[in-house]
Amino acid sequence: MKLAWILWLSQMLPQPAADSLCLSTTVYLEARDQSVRGQQAVAEVALRRRDSGLWGDNVCSVVTARKQFAPSLVSPQTRLGNSEAWAEAVTIALEAERNWELPAGKRQEIVPGASHFMAHAIASPSWRNAYQVATIGDHTFLRVQSLKPREG
Repeated sequence: MKLAWILWLSQMLPQPAADSLCLSTTVYLEARDQSVRGQQAVAEVALRRRDSGLWGDNVCSVVTARKQFAPSLVSPQTRLGNSEAWAEAVTIALEAERNWELPAGKRQEIVPGASHFMAHAIASPSWRNAYQVATIGDHTFLRVQSLKPREG
């Protein structure tokens, strides 16, 4: 299936199904070749950003914000062709969403406070020298901004 189709479908689905699809797609595109822990960490950064409201009010707007996550960086013609990795990404995304619904003190955080991540092999962003929370697999997770949940 192509990324363009998935992004179109996410616009047609009601919440929270749309967010689950967008988070699964992001985990797949960003970290399908990483460990479960690395994939969980990618999901956590997206969910933390959603809660902050700085990149949008839902996961789909966060992960498609310009130049932030793979859904906005790779070609819409990109095929998500590894069905095993897709199934794992969906499972991890759904588990991450369930975990993130818990009160802040009860949820399991893999990369506490991380607002960004980068893959050293393909990225050298201006914020690469920010506080490093963790390195998991090929990704370094950083606290570039102190993100707080928006007042609601």
